[in-house]
Amino acid sequence: MTSPIRTERHDNVLVVISDNPPVNALGQAVRAGLKDAIEEALSDDGIEAVVIRCDGQTFFAGADITEFGKPPVGPNLPETLDAMEASDKPVVAAIHGTALGGGCEVALACHYRVAVPSAKLGLPEVKLGLIPGAAGTQRLPRLVGAEAALPLVVDGNPISAKKAQSVGLIDALAGEDSLEAEAIAFAKSRIGQPVPRASEGKANDDGVRDPDLFDRFRASQARKIRGFDAPNSAIEAVKAAGELSYAEGVKKERELFMKLMTGTQSAAMRHYFFAERAANKIDDVPNDTPLIPIRKIGVIGAGTMGGGISMNFLSAGIPVTILEMANDALDRGVRTVRTNYESTAKRGRMTAEQVEKAMGLLTPTLSYDDLADCDLVIEAVYENMEVKKQVFGKLDEVVKQGAILASNTSYLDIDEIATATTRPGYVVGMHFFSPANVMKLLEVVRGKETRHDVLATVMKLSKAIGKVAAVSGVCPGFIGNRMLSKRQEQANELIMEGANYWDVDDVLLDFGFPMGPFQMADLAGIDIGWHRDPTKVTTIREALCAAERFGQKNGKGFYDYDEARNRTPSDEVKRIIADFAAKEGKERREISKDETRERLLYPMVNEGAKILEEGMAQRASDIDVVWINGYGWPLYTGGPMFWADTIGLHTVATGLEEYGLPVSDRLRSTAEGDGKFNDKP
Repeated sequence: MTSPIRTERHDNVLVVISDNPPVNALGQAVRAGLKDAIEEALSDDGIEAVVIRCDGQTFFAGADITEFGKPPVGPNLPETLDAMEASDKPVVAAIHGTALGGGCEVALACHYRVAVPSAKLGLPEVKLGLIPGAAGTQRLPRLVGAEAALPLVVDGNPISAKKAQSVGLIDALAGEDSLEAEAIAFAKSRIGQPVPRASEGKANDDGVRDPDLFDRFRASQARKIRGFDAPNSAIEAVKAAGELSYAEGVKKERELFMKLMTGTQSAAMRHYFFAERAANKIDDVPNDTPLIPIRKIGVIGAGTMGGGISMNFLSAGIPVTILEMANDALDRGVRTVRTNYESTAKRGRMTAEQVEKAMGLLTPTLSYDDLADCDLVIEAVYENMEVKKQVFGKLDEVVKQGAILASNTSYLDIDEIATATTRPGYVVGMHFFSPANVMKLLEVVRGKETRHDVLATVMKLSKAIGKVAAVSGVCPGFIGNRMLSKRQEQANELIMEGANYWDVDDVLLDFGFPMGPFQMADLAGIDIGWHRDPTKVTTIREALCAAERFGQKNGKGFYDYDEARNRTPSDEVKRIIADFAAKEGKERREISKDETRERLLYPMVNEGAKILEEGMAQRASDIDVVWINGYGWPLYTGGPMFWADTIGLHTVATGLEEYGLPVSDRLRSTAEGDGKFNDKP
């Protein structure tokens, strides 16, 4: 087998080159090749310096993730990097593209680092529930100080080469087209000088000067890292770099790394890493399916959803024509889009020029005729079947043949909507989540006649607008809302049986959700869909509306809210719930947190099993992708189906039976066979 590492001699400099497409991942053959190349340089008196670079689009972009969970094959990365750093001949990393994870650790083990301005460097292991495992948490703070190291290790977000140079991670910037030549020249200029080793640097002068640095940083990240193990371990590892010798610090890093690697959170986050990529693949749609060119978008409805949907395309540089029925609604919608962009600019995430460029791509109209030449039209009108069919009938008359007609429906039957057209093959669901310009999920609903090229085009387009897409079949509520309805049923039952509604919310907050069902109702507005008749009160929500408790919008819903929107349980709502329970003859009792959690989550898993059974989702991991990106299911549990696999499907099935709740055939049979939803076929 040909090694992915080769060497070239440039006078007295040995250039070590990795060619391991697509991203020069640090698999076993690369590690071995690097170690051999360093030994070659050290054994040749004619070689006085080494440059390490990569062919292709990027420097080493990280570990070979396919090796995770498999028996290790040497040399491992730490011993390869130790051999590199131990060289008494200067070793220079020549960085282009990205130096991420293990790739950044390679750069840290080199004595010097030269990069092109477009390069990015980072340690993103926390995104897989891990910390760097090849001394990255020990070399980095010794090189740049703890204050600069903490965000890199704890956030996991890469930084630009310019930023890296400003903190001392990069020694020099090179021209985009002259990296190798400049790296060789830099290496030659360091020949004969003592080599600086990051492992020998002084780490936490920062921590000595400012003992509260680590606690203050942890507090500043508290909301973002709540529930996650890896960021806290990362802080601990960086702190250890200032308190322990390098050898002891590396040992501490290894202990923390192995604890995370063998834990459930990293397994869940690695599952999600692959799940997101798998969701893009539609089993019966060939990879080479020709795509429909999308040059212009039409959006029907300039309300909250329509405006948010439009922003996704405008931000991606795709022109949008937005249609409303009345001038005031159209003007209001366009103003809201501008206001949203200007707010983003005020936060420093856009320039004024970018705001104007995006707004310049938006064409408001009151006429369907202006949608005629659109390649994709997305309907975002009121959730009513007859209204939607009228819209699609009109689109079928006006919009050019070959264009895609999409509905943003969150619940309704796409196949029935398609009957209003003469082109059902070009009809598809594109269910955006509110706020549509922020939320990452796009639920793509495949009708029974939706064409392959339509599906492939929408999936590709989702990436272009920064969405994570998953395909659902046609069923009420699709994947996400169908499962949500089961959770809501149980939440409503629990409060009738005696659970406090704030305890129900808190159980889900403790599990890792950003909010519970009753908080969510208050945020969305309890009066959504209310018939506006205070004399007709058949549900708790109708009773709240009759009492003018509409949610956060007027300061009182399930909760009372102060000016800062802090919530407090309401005595009035307690009485309303107790009255309803009494009318229905419900015996109220104390309900434990465990029962609450299980009754909220187990029926969701069961519904997910039914979705798989019916073929409404291609794979269990697609369900996990939907719930993590659209509903705030905690990433560190891997999603509802992976979480169920983790606690055991037998546990879920038995729990459902104990609470007198149905168990689907798919859940029962998989549990009885000691299987998992996410078992590979």
